[in-house]
Formats: sequence, structure tokens, C-alpha cells
Amino acid sequence: MVLKLEDKKAIVDEVAGVASKAVSAVVADYRGLTVAEMTELRVKARESGVYLRVVRNTLARRAVENTDFACMQDEFKGPVFLAFSPEDPGAVARLLRDAMRDYEKLKVCALALGGKLLPAKDLNAIADLPTHDQALAILMMVLNAPVTKLVRTMAEPYAMLVRTVAAVRDKKAA
Repeated sequence: MVLKLEDKKAIVDEVAGVASKAVSAVVADYRGLTVAEMTELRVKARESGVYLRVVRNTLARRAVENTDFACMQDEFKGPVFLAFSPEDPGAVARLLRDAMRDYEKLKVCALALGGKLLPAKDLNAIADLPTHDQALAILMMVLNAPVTKLVRTMAEPYAMLVRTVAAVRDKKAA
């Protein structure tokens, strides 16, 4: 399909806008996927808050040029799509890890997180990162643990006294 210059500029602006706000990105080769599989992947991406777009490589290079994802420019080879996660760094990695289980022909080329290019083998490590809510829950648990331990330690002498008195009572009753 022939794109006019205005259409190309619009695509570059759209992808650049998403890339400038994103925290992580993935480049994946979709060669061998059917149209139905690709449509299903797009629906899953939309549901999980991931921006997924098939873009010509030259346009993709221009779109990520002045963003944290400029390190990915060398990975735009062949039929690839871009996936950006605007909030959760692991969302795009989780989406593609699950998609790779469903679609054997899908291949992740590279990941970018915080302006650093990561190899495709790090996909599982990024996918295992906790979500924002999970990270807050872990932090609250860590902050709560010393206080809980202090309360238990302070209550233990009284509990020990009660158990001793109960043991003496049971011994006298027997």
C-alpha cells in the first residue's frame, strides 16, 4: 500500500508520541502469524494497556529517534511490530511471553527498558517484574514486618505466663 507523505508523518508522530511516554518497548518478528492470530494479539494488547503497531522500519526508526528507545533502531529488520508499555514496565513483556506460548512463530528481537537495549533472552526476567500494585504490596509487607515482630516479642512474656499458669492448673486438676 502506497502511503502519502502526510500519512507517513502522521504515523511517525503517533508512534513518537507513544514512545516518548512509554517506559518499556519490545520489537518482535511476526513472520508466519496469520491475520486472525495477529488480530487476537492486538486485542490482548489493547486489553492489557499495551500499544502494539506494525510500522515500516524506516518510519519506526524516525519515530524512536529522539526517545529512550533510539537504542532499538538497529533491530528494525524484516517484518516487525513495536509494542510499548506506557505505565507498567513488565506489561509488554508479559503479553509477548504469553503470546509466544500460543504462537510458536512469534519471535522477540529485542527489549528496551529505561533507555537500555536488552537481548530477547531477558524477556522472562522483565515479564516477572511485579506490577505497580504488587510492588506497593511487597513494600508495605516489608515495612510492616518489623512492627509486627516487635508486637509479638512484647506480647510473648505475658502469653508465656498465661501458658505456665494454665499448665499448673491442669497439673493440679489431674
